[in-house]
Amino acid sequence: MAMYFDEQETRAPADRERETFDALQSLLAQSLTRLPVLSEWLGNPDPAAIINRQALANLPVLRKPDLMEMQAANPPFGGLATVDALKGNRVFMSPGPVWEPQGLGADPWQAARALFAAGFRAGDVVHNSLAYHMTPGGFILDEGARALGCLVLPAGIGNTEAQIEAAKWLKPSGFTGTPDYLKVILEKADEMGVDLSSITRALVSGGALFPSLRQYYTDRGVNVLQSYATADLGVIAYESADAQGTPHPGMILSENLIVEIVRPGTGDPVPEGEVGELVVTTLNPGYPLIRFGTGDLSAVLPGTSSCGRTGMRIKGWMGRADQRTKIKGMFVDPKQVAQLIKLHPEIQRARLVVSRSNELDEMVLMIEPAHGAEPNAAEIEKSLASTTSLRGSVQIATPGSLPNDGKVIADERDYSA
Repeated sequence: MAMYFDEQETRAPADRERETFDALQSLLAQSLTRLPVLSEWLGNPDPAAIINRQALANLPVLRKPDLMEMQAANPPFGGLATVDALKGNRVFMSPGPVWEPQGLGADPWQAARALFAAGFRAGDVVHNSLAYHMTPGGFILDEGARALGCLVLPAGIGNTEAQIEAAKWLKPSGFTGTPDYLKVILEKADEMGVDLSSITRALVSGGALFPSLRQYYTDRGVNVLQSYATADLGVIAYESADAQGTPHPGMILSENLIVEIVRPGTGDPVPEGEVGELVVTTLNPGYPLIRFGTGDLSAVLPGTSSCGRTGMRIKGWMGRADQRTKIKGMFVDPKQVAQLIKLHPEIQRARLVVSRSNELDEMVLMIEPAHGAEPNAAEIEKSLASTTSLRGSVQIATPGSLPNDGKVIADERDYSA
């Protein structure tokens, strides 16, 4: 059985660096002519001059607010997508809103190699529980699994009992979805008396895979690895494991992209090992994103993985450079909390607290009432659900008791346990 998805994964690091920058120069030579907005944003650079990371670091970082402004001025893609990316293709919407075109060809988000590293092979039946509605999450792993030769059930999210009934008949060998939803399915199946022991491997994304949750799956006979992906970029990095299924340290970067770690709020690369914002340059000819700031924090690990893959490794997702926080696989932005406060003048201050309970994300909106007001917690919970598309509870705090630290969203999840 092949150990690696393709020969790209075991290239000498120097060869990978040279070949990747050669490809970037070729991409820029084609794209800057076709996409004048991109050329203007980058300062009309000479593609032939972008020969290494030092030269790349001279270009500006494109962050989400910049992209949203471009798209608002020139909908839907801000002038950054080629015509080829729009023919017979899909368009997705992420919170913001931000519009993303699907990339070109099979496996446009580079998910197949992450699935391969997690043990998925041609002929596997894959139960995919990521969302297919408006956002690209479900399609990212769906396209990768099918490119690998798997048969995919596009289960999507929710309707757990129906998903279990489908899995009972299809007997999937693999699962893809958010880290905690597989637990929901397995425990509900136990209640229903349905045997889902056919699921022996999983690739999860869209949230943190906590060590205790991974151990839960191991105890159930499911080897679970995780990938780090975004709607804009696809799979950025993924885990590998030894023959016993024990994950190797860190996450290996996908091929055909360039990752930098920069000081948050700047475009300046930080030394290896220092935590900073993860910035990605893609080689996607349909939608080239050059130095795209993810807003996520990470750090580069020294050396290469003991699995034999020679790509650069990162520690994985280490939080947000801003307060935008992923909860139950969806991002919640401080401005959404601000919108809720505007809906309820009886709220003086609010703080969204994110925690974990029984391996599931929980969020509680702590509010301080305005002077003389008596907020209705049940009505505010309805607004919280409609504003964030997530369910959470509301707790009324004593005036003046919330910390005066500028935080609108407080992530209190323990990522070490």
